[in-house]
Amino acid sequence: MSMPSAFPRQQPMKLQFPQSLAVYDDYEAAQRAVDFLSDNKFPVEQCMIVGTDLKRIERITGRLTTGRVAVGGLLSGVWLGLFVGLIFALFDTGTSAVAVVLSTMLFGALFGLIWALAGYAATRGHRDFSSVTSVVATKYEVLVEHKVAQQARDLLAQLPGAMPNPFA
Repeated sequence: MSMPSAFPRQQPMKLQFPQSLAVYDDYEAAQRAVDFLSDNKFPVEQCMIVGTDLKRIERITGRLTTGRVAVGGLLSGVWLGLFVGLIFALFDTGTSAVAVVLSTMLFGALFGLIWALAGYAATRGHRDFSSVTSVVATKYEVLVEHKVAQQARDLLAQLPGAMPNPFA
């Protein structure tokens, strides 16, 4: 059983009673609004910017071929082998460190090549491209603690374009 603390625990990613101050189409506009509040001595620790309406974006970076997969597997295996070889060489006192590193790089390259080609073969051509993905917000809402919400609205009214038109 824990004793109640004299100081309430603060959760950094939560406000007690948040109210929406404004919603922006881009992060920079939301950041500019909070920065303006900060410049005017507003207690910005009572604000948060929340990205909403999340989208997953996948950018296709190229076509996958057996050759590209093999080269990628080979190179990643060499890096893994180099790492393992350096660790072995640090703790090995009897043999040549260069021989240890080179042999683990060779085994790593072989392992990486086989593993990459086996994985590519298992897809059976269902995903013959490489890509990078990210999750982005399409709207950014500035929330503020209820007890200082009106003060924040009054301050933001002084910044041209800071309060988006709710009827637009």
